[in-house]
Amino acid sequence: MKVTDLARKLSITPDSVRYYTRIGLLNPRKNHTNGYRDYGQRDQLRLNFILSARQLGFSIDDIEQIIGIANQGETPCPFVRELIAQRLAETEEKFNSLVKLREQMSLALTQWKEEPNKEPTADMICHLIENFEHG
Repeated sequence: MKVTDLARKLSITPDSVRYYTRIGLLNPRKNHTNGYRDYGQRDQLRLNFILSARQLGFSIDDIEQIIGIANQGETPCPFVRELIAQRLAETEEKFNSLVKLREQMSLALTQWKEEPNKEPTADMICHLIENFEHG
């Protein structure tokens, strides 16, 4: 099947299919008659795996490693479990940081509601930020 057919089947753009081909995660056969890449069922399954992995937060490097382990005939499952545990810890850390940032922004908005606008001076750019009392 052509790149557009594969893209349509998986509801992605043809450029996404081309990207994964360019970086070597997909290896379609080349049609010697017209020079087009010919994607088969195996490419569709591989691309579906890639999309699922990306949706779970795995990076391209992670996916390459997982595929590499599988290509050696070994199960990548222990590695995948370890990686997802790492990604979850990273996500929790980012989430907690964003919650703190949200709280700071909310506090700033509350503090700044009644504050007047002030012109900048040689010693001050924006008094709202400079006088912010963070918790």
